[in-house]
Amino acid sequence: MNEFLRIDAALAGGTEQLRNVSDSPRLDTELLLARALDVARSYLFAHPEDSLDPAAVARFSTAMERRAQGMPIAYITGEKEFWSMLLTVTPDTLVPRPETEVLVDQTLQRVPEDGEFAVLDLGTGCGAIALAVAKERPNCIVTATDASDAALVVARENANRHAVPNIDFLSGNWTAPVAGMSFDVVVSNPPYVPDADKDLDRLRFEPRAALAAGADGLDAIRRISADAMAVLRRGGSLLIEHGDKQQEAVARILAADGWGDISHVTDLAGKPRVTIAVS
Repeated sequence: MNEFLRIDAALAGGTEQLRNVSDSPRLDTELLLARALDVARSYLFAHPEDSLDPAAVARFSTAMERRAQGMPIAYITGEKEFWSMLLTVTPDTLVPRPETEVLVDQTLQRVPEDGEFAVLDLGTGCGAIALAVAKERPNCIVTATDASDAALVVARENANRHAVPNIDFLSGNWTAPVAGMSFDVVVSNPPYVPDADKDLDRLRFEPRAALAAGADGLDAIRRISADAMAVLRRGGSLLIEHGDKQQEAVARILAADGWGDISHVTDLAGKPRVTIAVS
């Protein structure tokens, strides 16, 4: 990519390079070039004739090669925006998805703005859900668990980065670290991709343990359904994100474990994305 001396040439060439590997090749190129130059994206449009110095060319070339191999933009830049927060992400954490904001929104609807609720986030990863809830409901105490200590390092960094103090991070699998505790709301975006799903190849840079969950993708949800009621106060809500064709199977699992008032919520694309149940 050393022939990309001007911004306009870098953008054109980079867009072509990513055409077959990205749904947004131009945007990806703009983001990576702006980062390589340490400028806002708007600068690229205002100064298309500017030349890249050799150091910027090297940074841009390395980033583009990683993106061309399929690495998510968030891992290349080390950041991803979620709920209007710029979060640190690493290959130890799942990249937060826009559809997960539906899960946050539904959680917030069940927590009064001035309520002193106890909220539990299972499998917090980079802390996206826990941070969003804790930020919007500062009177609440949010507890976030994860089996990955490396992920918890990132989550704690994000809490410090955004000065969100009302979160406790605990190491352990699902509800194990909070045995004996009690919560008003339990929320989770667990792994739900079947082990043999071809999409796992496309997602190969993300932690498999945060994506795949057994032959039908529902092993983690079975575990959460079986265990969460023991830490949820009577009448409390459980909210689970899942695949857009799994809502009926998730409802059957929850019903078999004694959950009531089971309902589904769609994402912005109209696909079933969140199932809600009451203890």
